[in-house]
Amino acid sequence: MPRTRPDRPRRRPSGHRALAAASGVLLAAAMMLSACSGTPGPGRTPGDDTIALLLPDAKTARYETFDRPMFEARVADLGEYEVLYANADQDAAKQQQQAESALAAGAGVLVLDPVDANAAVSIVSSANAKGVPVISYDRLVAGGDLAYYISFDNEKVGVLQATAFVEGVQAEDEGSGILMVNGSPTDSNAALFKQGAHSIIDDSGLRVLAEYDTPGWNPEKAQEWVSGQIAQHGDAIAGVYAANDATAGGAVAALRVANVDPLPIVTGQDAELSAIQRILTGDQYMTVYKAIKPQAELAAEVAVKLLHGEKVTAPLEIQGTPATLLDPVAVTIDDIMDTVVADGFWSVDDICTPAYADACEAAGIG
Repeated sequence: MPRTRPDRPRRRPSGHRALAAASGVLLAAAMMLSACSGTPGPGRTPGDDTIALLLPDAKTARYETFDRPMFEARVADLGEYEVLYANADQDAAKQQQQAESALAAGAGVLVLDPVDANAAVSIVSSANAKGVPVISYDRLVAGGDLAYYISFDNEKVGVLQATAFVEGVQAEDEGSGILMVNGSPTDSNAALFKQGAHSIIDDSGLRVLAEYDTPGWNPEKAQEWVSGQIAQHGDAIAGVYAANDATAGGAVAALRVANVDPLPIVTGQDAELSAIQRILTGDQYMTVYKAIKPQAELAAEVAVKLLHGEKVTAPLEIQGTPATLLDPVAVTIDDIMDTVVADGFWSVDDICTPAYADACEAAGIG
């Protein structure tokens, strides 16, 4: 049966003004990288001007919308280098073939965001055998001799999500039963998101009615699972922790089909445009913004440095690999202007299309 309750209070999770932290970490990393010449020098082999960028899927909007173009633009700024790009469409075997093709084509560096952290070890081994350095991008490969790792503090992502989630559910006072829609079991980051989230949720007094690891981050699978849980638990569902915006979209779709009104608290991650718009309409409570531009640009700078055979250093070392971890930022309706708009990630025009004009005006966005 539909539920009724007062309009949802708008709560601001802690840490929403942490944008400067990402810049600070990036600056520290940049200072540790010596200047790279953008012009190939004499005596260099064909592979010395070719970088392979291997991304995991197209269902997560960030990869094609931000990571790829930002990475390629920064490489172009650094000199006349070729980027061999491939997207694995969430298929580990396909990514293996793409990596082999890139190596055969003479790629001098692989920038690898693995579909499957364990399966990708063989990609790293193949590259190592050819003397080709591998940058583990966004997700950490589970083994092999990695040259660099750049990502975000992924356990903190889960902490930010869960902190806002617990505050939101408790403020609604509609019960304590929750669902947890976690990320892909083959994504090394998903385990960290879950770990961070449980560190808050387990001591919150909320009851986990059921929990699901979403294969391939597939929103359709998330929707199907949430639909089943609605049939089982009904009005006992006070909130849905969703590990990213794609699975959040699946969860919201399931709730809409089931005519749940008003919607329970739903989290997300990646600050996808559709998620920001769902936050404006109240369909989603929060997301996590990750500044992809500094991540992609630093990866490009490190890749060019490695092409020159230069040593790289970083602020951290993770599993023996030089690493940079940038800070994620929680975003609710109160923080949209101060985060994704202020940082140029989305513009007001992007967000406030005619269908969302009234919601933007109500939220003071414009």
